[in-house]
Amino acid sequence: MWKRLGILVIKYRLPLLILLFAVTCTMAYFAAKVKLSYEFARAIPTDNPKYKEYKDFREKFGDDGNVLVVGVKTDGIFQLNNFKAYQNLQQQIKKISDVEDVLSMPSSVNLQKDSLTEKLNAVKIFPDSIHTQSELDSAKKSFFNLPFYKSILYNPQTNAYLMGVRINRDSLNSPKRTKIVEEITLAVKSFENDTKIATHLSGLPLIRTVVADRLQKEMKVFLFGSLLLSALILLLFFRSFSTMLLSLFVVILGVIWSLGVLQLCGYKISLLTALTPPLVVVIGIPNCIYFINKYHTSFLSSGDKNQSLVDMVSKMGIVTLFCNISAAIGFAVFALTKSAILQEFGVVAGISIMLIFIISFILLPAVLSYLPAPKPAQVKYLNNKLLTGFLLKIEGWVVNHQKPVYAITGLLLIFSIVGIFKLNTVTFIVDDLPKTDKIYTDLKFFEKNFKGVMPLEIVVDTKKRNGLSGMRALNVFEKADSLSQYITAQKEMSRPLSIAEGLKFAKQAFYEGDSANYLLPNSFDGAFVGEYLRPNKKDSGKKNNFTKMLSSFMDSSRQTTRISVSMADIGTKQLPIVLNGIKERANQLFDSSQYTVQLTGTSITFLEGSSFIISGLKESIFWAFLLISLCMLYLFKSARILICSLIPNLVPLVITAGVMGWAGVPLKPSTVLVFSVALGIAIDITIRFLVNYKQELPVHHNNIPLTVAATIKNTGLSIVYTSLVLIAGFIIFCFSSFGGTIALGWLTSVTLLVATITNLVLLPVLLLNTRK
Repeated sequence: MWKRLGILVIKYRLPLLILLFAVTCTMAYFAAKVKLSYEFARAIPTDNPKYKEYKDFREKFGDDGNVLVVGVKTDGIFQLNNFKAYQNLQQQIKKISDVEDVLSMPSSVNLQKDSLTEKLNAVKIFPDSIHTQSELDSAKKSFFNLPFYKSILYNPQTNAYLMGVRINRDSLNSPKRTKIVEEITLAVKSFENDTKIATHLSGLPLIRTVVADRLQKEMKVFLFGSLLLSALILLLFFRSFSTMLLSLFVVILGVIWSLGVLQLCGYKISLLTALTPPLVVVIGIPNCIYFINKYHTSFLSSGDKNQSLVDMVSKMGIVTLFCNISAAIGFAVFALTKSAILQEFGVVAGISIMLIFIISFILLPAVLSYLPAPKPAQVKYLNNKLLTGFLLKIEGWVVNHQKPVYAITGLLLIFSIVGIFKLNTVTFIVDDLPKTDKIYTDLKFFEKNFKGVMPLEIVVDTKKRNGLSGMRALNVFEKADSLSQYITAQKEMSRPLSIAEGLKFAKQAFYEGDSANYLLPNSFDGAFVGEYLRPNKKDSGKKNNFTKMLSSFMDSSRQTTRISVSMADIGTKQLPIVLNGIKERANQLFDSSQYTVQLTGTSITFLEGSSFIISGLKESIFWAFLLISLCMLYLFKSARILICSLIPNLVPLVITAGVMGWAGVPLKPSTVLVFSVALGIAIDITIRFLVNYKQELPVHHNNIPLTVAATIKNTGLSIVYTSLVLIAGFIIFCFSSFGGTIALGWLTSVTLLVATITNLVLLPVLLLNTRK
């Protein structure tokens, strides 16, 4: 069958090349339409209860992850020139398009009691234009007399000050977000240059934007880097520019087709799907090496170019097909998970890997048939003395040192199993960033001075419409305040904002601004304070910052209220403990028959999403192992060969897991990803070795020792070359500035290196010792 296919490809080479070119043009048309995804990674399925709760919260109260924060730490902020610069910074940021509001010290308001109208009027503490230091000092005194802003806008112990910038949610999910963040950053830098006061920026809008933009730039660099590195290795191996350019042309077509598939599937370029083009390069180059290596080997023995091309297709077609199937399975199993971001990556990567096989199968023999026969210099690498000597040593180990092979393997497994018990599963929102990165250090600044910026929302539902109206609502707010006091006592969380804090502010204003009355209204003064909070009929359409704040903490039906908390990035290991403590305290305060208390927000969805991805990836390893095993069983139709093939591929995975444990690399989405990917790619080496072994067996009259020795000599060279390309292709990810990408690079490289050794040494030993 494969021989007939080889003859057909060469016979109809011109129509096939025209068809390939036409399809490539179509794919290029669709690839040009691919757009970047600006949405936060959708790790949780839409039917997940936590996702539904978060979606319901956003419908009632709006987005919780759209605040960017600016921080400064200085004891000279109230020097007139510095304060004017800080005030100007607030005004400049507010003018930026899609910035909805800026909460800061210069824009803070005080509530003043108007006895005539019996209303509380919001009055700016700091005038827009301050001319003298004494005027500023007076306003400063008024500001520090308001406990409402303490630990929210300033930390008196550390002289740190915070400015919160709320950005339009739709703009954050669009290409505009990069420009918005850049304009804010420029304004902050200008303030820093004018005042010489160090500034810090953080918040989810900044982290998401900067990290996503940086990753996308890196993926482009890695794509071109992997192409360049592959070109150098191909040129070094084959000593032919035409062969190098042909191989590069194959993978470039593969990249175009992969982007076309992305668009045809209706997906956008996300942090994971951006990995597909470099992976296509890494997996496509070995296809070229195996095909061309077989072509050169056949030509060296026969001297007939056309016959060598037919031999290349007939011998390597089925091998490369099953190698690509196994690699595709390693990625496609992600589509079986319930995580949208993993599903998209699995579908696109799986299809792209199978398409690179089709491109290789048609393009290589068709183009090689038009090129001149290989020159002696182009096949010189087949007699590389260094590699030939290395393969002869391997053959010696396989034949004469089988017990040491088992002993070394056993010791490595024991060492690795001990390391596995040291593995830790933990994820942080910014754990992929270097500890010296400004995003990371700025986040730590806010955690030290304001206990963090990661949003957590607590929703209290009274289970009845208008349950938060009138004097009966005071009981709810008292319970909410008790819960807030518990949260404030936690070292990882800042003082929460809720309607209870607003009512305290209102009571202080009612009692002529006396800070000693920053307390919740009681049954005695609640009615009086409540009357002052009722909006004027004349001003019913107007809202000052204070009434805006109150309305944003209660839904329109007055049934549900929220408690907003900013917290540190404490990781998925500690976060559940902290959340359970809040739940227990909430259950003590709120009777479940009268109230429903839910914890939601970005911190919750991050925790749920990380757990979902890790469990999905673990599950995908099982499915990859099962499906690849079925492919191997179908290909070789032997349980003995199946067992012999799986052991050399399980050993590298165990060793990699052990290395992670000893090196202190935690299990997280970016590291768990390694195992399915590496299994799918490493099994290629096994398939190529065993298919060649199967083809050599009749030639050596079923003499297994002779067949094993011949297979090491014939296949070992291309396996070593291919492994070098694969390892080089992944090691380039180690130059990333992100820990997750670095881990993907070096862990996959370690796995592939160990897999190469086990397939060249352990696999032949197993074949010899299990022979009938």
